[in-house]
Amino acid sequence: MKSESASAPGGEVLDAIARRRSVRRFDDRHVDEDLIRLLLEAANSAPSAHNQQSWRFIIVRGERKAKLVDLIPARSADFPRPASVLLRMASRTIASAPVVIAIANSGELIRHGEELFSLHTGGIHDFFRTMEIQSSAAAVENLLLAATSLGLATVWLGILFLIKDDVLALLEEPKGEFMAVVPVGYPSGPTPAPRKRPLATVAKTLD
Repeated sequence: MKSESASAPGGEVLDAIARRRSVRRFDDRHVDEDLIRLLLEAANSAPSAHNQQSWRFIIVRGERKAKLVDLIPARSADFPRPASVLLRMASRTIASAPVVIAIANSGELIRHGEELFSLHTGGIHDFFRTMEIQSSAAAVENLLLAATSLGLATVWLGILFLIKDDVLALLEEPKGEFMAVVPVGYPSGPTPAPRKRPLATVAKTLD
């Protein structure tokens, strides 16, 4: 039975937003290639500044995924305990997922912006760098919501940004401003909804 939000106009999208969870344990079911393609198509449909689509999607599984699982705890000892613990948790999450999708910036938007304005100042670079990060983040969110709508589970492992350059090297991608690592699979059990701050505390109206 569809939820009440799913029956409203545009409700299927709102329903996916409401049902999305950050899942860190997956069962051993295989994720069909057709589903992965749908996730990538959804991510690739995200809005991007100047329509540069300056992102790359890397599907990671098998031996390369195993190397990623080993890399993370090996580097975790270089960080204080709270970060080290989260890194090791991320490694276990990746190990349990049948497939990982990584997203990286290509830098094309930054180069496009500097050429467009014929400037190479720090201000122009930072402006387009920020827009490139925003564009890639929108692609990740599309991927997360598409996964939810297809009955799949995901989590965005933000802690891996601490070892971004090492991860990008493992993925055979150049050093970039943005990197996301998203394990994808089927949840091993239910995940409760996180508590959200009341809307009244985070929104305001200005007339």
